[in-house]
Amino acid sequence: MSKKWVEHEGLRWVERGIVTREQYEQIVGLYEDKKHAIGILPLLGAILVGLGILSFVAANWQDIPQLARLILIATVMAAFYTGGEMLLRKGHDKLGIAMVALGLTAFGSGIILTGQMFHLVAYDITSFIVWGIAGTVLTYIYRSRFLYLLSLLIFTSAQIYSSLEMHHFSGIAFAIMIVGLGYYGWKRQNALLTWCFSLSFVIQSLILVASKDWKALWFFVPVMALYTAGDYLKDRSPGYAVQSVPLIAAFVFDVIAVLFYDDTGVIRLRELLPGATNFILIMLLLFAVSVYGKLIHKRASSAFEWILVVPFAYLPSGAAVLYLLALFFFALYVLWRGYIEEWRFKINFGTVLFICATMVAYGKLTWAFMDKSLFFILGGLLLLLLSWFLNRRKKQFFDEVKGGGSS
Repeated sequence: MSKKWVEHEGLRWVERGIVTREQYEQIVGLYEDKKHAIGILPLLGAILVGLGILSFVAANWQDIPQLARLILIATVMAAFYTGGEMLLRKGHDKLGIAMVALGLTAFGSGIILTGQMFHLVAYDITSFIVWGIAGTVLTYIYRSRFLYLLSLLIFTSAQIYSSLEMHHFSGIAFAIMIVGLGYYGWKRQNALLTWCFSLSFVIQSLILVASKDWKALWFFVPVMALYTAGDYLKDRSPGYAVQSVPLIAAFVFDVIAVLFYDDTGVIRLRELLPGATNFILIMLLLFAVSVYGKLIHKRASSAFEWILVVPFAYLPSGAAVLYLLALFFFALYVLWRGYIEEWRFKINFGTVLFICATMVAYGKLTWAFMDKSLFFILGGLLLLLLSWFLNRRKKQFFDEVKGGGSS
């Protein structure tokens, strides 16, 4: 909650007699006026300086003697770490973390440049793993969100590089990221960190399935395992962050299944299916564990979210229609929960999902036989009409809530 919001809303509280002017000033005084723009400048500066150093060294690397190269790498890294520690002790937190981040960048660059200098051939991403571990250790030492995100980026980039260049998925890097950064995010209960971790986890799960040539639906086992873990978070802010990315991934899969599958087999869903017995049993186990966590925290109704991953593809026919219905039911569920909780973000999100599901249905039903110009015109009109209607309903709802609160 920002100070600016408190100042704006607090004036309304004073006008309605909810608080006195003196109480309003005391409440505003509890909130610091955080300088987010100023705070992020050192981090942006650190990124630019790091890129500048890397480009300069890369351009002149061949002209520097080998011993001088090693000394240069060690000196630059030590200078950044030392400078960062000194700045942190003097209370310059943002600038200090920026210097430490540059030290981490210099460390990773040093590993890569040293390997090139001695013509070392890498058959795996061990060097990236060491770099990621160093970033994870620094994250715990300095308890920095920026270092956490930088370490997460290192692990994610390492998997992408390994998949594209070596056609290999590193289970060790994945496990270290989950244990090291996952545990840190779990303890810190920070929504931003959790969102980013969840996104990286889902991306790497997709890489895992693709690199191993597994059947595509195996992707949902690790993804829904992550979703299930979110049911055991007491604080719903990071809980929503953990579960939103898996649900978005499932929603996208359902959209693809609806748009590109038909009975003639534009996409043959059966080619994506693992063995029914093993897959369904594992998913049922995850569902049971998830529901148990929901019951503990009195959120049983959210079990309906699992409708997005029901394996309709195993049915002999009608899978596309059922996936389309799942999209609609999920969107309506999100809208319903948003109105129940009086949460504007969830209402907006549910509105977007419902419009998306409607347009998917429209595209599926009309694209094949309708004139393309007419298709886009009618689709645009339908989109505008739905947007107007849902926004009008949302406005009426919040007006009624405000009216009920003031009566």
